[in-house]
Parts: sequence; structure tokens; C-alpha cells
Amino acid sequence: IFEKDSTVNCTAEVLYHLGNKNAAPDVQFTIEGELKNTDEADNLFYNRIKSLKNELVAENIPDSYGNVPPEMEPIRALAWAASGYVIWKNSNENTKYQLAQIKHVKQVKRSDEYLEFDYMILLHENVSQEIIPWQMTVLWHPQHGIEVTQNSRQPKHV
Repeated sequence: IFEKDSTVNCTAEVLYHLGNKNAAPDVQFTIEGELKNTDEADNLFYNRIKSLKNELVAENIPDSYGNVPPEMEPIRALAWAASGYVIWKNSNENTKYQLAQIKHVKQVKRSDEYLEFDYMILLHENVSQEIIPWQMTVLWHPQHGIEVTQNSRQPKHV
């Protein structure tokens, strides 16, 4: 795990269920070192998004040159965390997915305290070199964490 000022080692053991392609793998992990507390940054982002007059909409994060505007870093971090869940649920021993890009993200208006984002992401499957469009709906609150409420592989023409 890389942070701007430090590196933290993470070791994981991933066990796939033989013959059951619908079961997510079992993962056991250990972290050596200490992760940075993000509470303050999370709350700043949460309050900024909650105070927007219009729902957030963005495309192509990162852009074709690999640039991510600083104000979009938290949107990218949420997509990265949520895509980790999608990758975990849809992986097997023959796949190696990685988040390549957020094609489109739109905030969904809610009446409760959660933030909701509808993402269209591109996953790079390293073994086949396929770029796979994937839709995911993400709920997030700084005190309650992240939840992927919906996700589905999309046709390639999206």
C-alpha cells in the first residue's frame, strides 16, 4: 500500500473455491506498519459534496494523460475501494483485474446522510488484455464506510 509519505506492506493469502465460480475467494491479510488516519480529509470531502448546489458529474478520471484533478482524488479513491469489492466478487484464479479509468460518475440525490454515486468504470483484465466496462452504485458516509449496492458487467460498446 502506497501513501504519499510512506509505504506500508500488506500480505494476503487468497483461496479460491474449486468448482464454485459464484463464491468469492477467502482472503486473509496482514498489514505491517500503520495506515494514515483519513478522518479529516474524509469529512472535508463529505461536507464539500453535501454543500454542492448541483449533483457532481465527472468523466474520464484519470484523463488520457493520466492526470487526476485534485478535487477528483476522493472520487477516484471511492471508485478504487468499490472496484476492489467488484474485483474480489468477480475474480477467479485465471483473472487479474485492475481499475483503469472512471468513464463517468454521477452523484445521485438522496434524502438521508449518505452520498451515492453511480459509476461507469473500465476494468483492465491483465491476462486477456480486455478493457471491461462495469457499472457500480456506491453508497458512502465517512462514519459508516463504503458499500457497493449494485454492480454489473456492461456490454463493450458502452
